[in-house]
Amino acid sequence: MGAFSIHGAGLGLRRELIPALKAGGPSVIDFFEIAPENWIDLGGALGKELRWFSERYPLVCHGLSLSLGGPSALDEVLLKRIKAFMRQHRIELYTEHLSWCSDDGHLYDLLPIPFTEDAVKHVAARIRRAQDILEQQIAVENASYYVAAPISEMSEIEFIRAVLEEADCLLHLDVNNIYVNSVNFGFDAGEFLRALPAQRIAYMHTAGHHREADDLVVDTHGATVIDPVWALLDEAYQVHGVFPTLLERDYNIPPLAELVPEVGRIAALQQKWQPQRTAVHHG
Repeated sequence: MGAFSIHGAGLGLRRELIPALKAGGPSVIDFFEIAPENWIDLGGALGKELRWFSERYPLVCHGLSLSLGGPSALDEVLLKRIKAFMRQHRIELYTEHLSWCSDDGHLYDLLPIPFTEDAVKHVAARIRRAQDILEQQIAVENASYYVAAPISEMSEIEFIRAVLEEADCLLHLDVNNIYVNSVNFGFDAGEFLRALPAQRIAYMHTAGHHREADDLVVDTHGATVIDPVWALLDEAYQVHGVFPTLLERDYNIPPLAELVPEVGRIAALQQKWQPQRTAVHHG
């Protein structure tokens, strides 16, 4: 894979955080992530706000609705709009979920893909088509899920590896999703992590979640990151190397001052495993 200029620790660009960020963005934040569907074609004040950030920080596009595993036709119109949007804001990396979220209409949830050879071919063909339209590799994120797909011929890790190879795409590694699935389905999170192909990793996420029961964790992105997930991120850097990593916080968003220490903890772990990397400060 080619090297992206994006590096370090990042945060999702949420509209409620914009005033505080513009007043004096903490130097520990190296980049921001946005969902392109929420920003494409926005003009006026919000369009100007985004331009303010894209002129000062690297941005990452993390898609919500491409439905790479879905049965309906790939949304090529959306992909072409995303391509233009990325060029407009000089965005180098686009990632999507390795799941599906639409059939005849949008289902507003991310659903598991059956772990089968047919599904590998189906998903990989859609990823290759997306890459052809965008004219670059994309990264796909290992998904959290709560109900096993009805048909499986292989394990989740075998499925992920097969899709990455068949599509010749990159991996967006979400350590919280590994932890969530390890609790919900009773496997060893560290073993799963170590089986992922380091040469495919482009980007990482960490996040908080909600524990419904001893054997059920829901991936809400609405709480602080817990110690076992921090430990898994630490292990990911040790095993696979340091990659740009985002703190995901989508709900119950606290003031910026409460999020900065978590972004700083990502940066500290990165510094631990890649001490030569220095932070970039933005004006």
